[in-house]
Amino acid sequence: MASAGDPPTGPRDAADQNFDYMFKLLLIGNSSVGKTSFLFRYADDSFTPAFVSTVGIDFKDTAGQERYRTITTAYYRGAMGFLLMYDVANQESFTAVQDWATQIKTYSWDNAQVILVGNKCDLEDERVVPAEDGRRLADDLGFEFFEASAKENINVKQVFERLVDVICEKMNESLEPSSSPGSNGKGPALGDTPPPQPSGCSC
Repeated sequence: MASAGDPPTGPRDAADQNFDYMFKLLLIGNSSVGKTSFLFRYADDSFTPAFVSTVGIDFKDTAGQERYRTITTAYYRGAMGFLLMYDVANQESFTAVQDWATQIKTYSWDNAQVILVGNKCDLEDERVVPAEDGRRLADDLGFEFFEASAKENINVKQVFERLVDVICEKMNESLEPSSSPGSNGKGPALGDTPPPQPSGCSC
């Protein structure tokens, strides 16, 4: 075992980390809304203005094709939280939020928690989606709402922390004896599964 002062001997994965719970969280939304930049800002506190497009699934192209259905369901399976993202300077990405929300409701657990994120709020001069429209849509969908900027590091940490807080709140509610969460056949609700297991790491 290495002492605290020794350099790491190789890459560490989640199993090596000291944590209490592990949640699967997904960032979804149209291409180029800033999902990768948002994640890099949170994980590494770094921002790169140009990324090669990340490999993913564009449901506008694949949802109607049976051969992609297994990929779609596997992608969502087990996710306890979603950051559904649009670009405040791109109307099409905002219009697509409803379709993404339908995908979440179709393929994820009943109690999966969602935060709607209007990213790139630093682009005020290019804004085409008012914050009020994002807030109204989030209310209609039953989601929480934030505007954020990966570039300027606005609300990035807060969004991730709020999503984890909401998941933990929902998990605690579902574990109370008086609650009786239901399932509509899409998969287990949080209360239908054992709580996330502690890591077991004694380090």
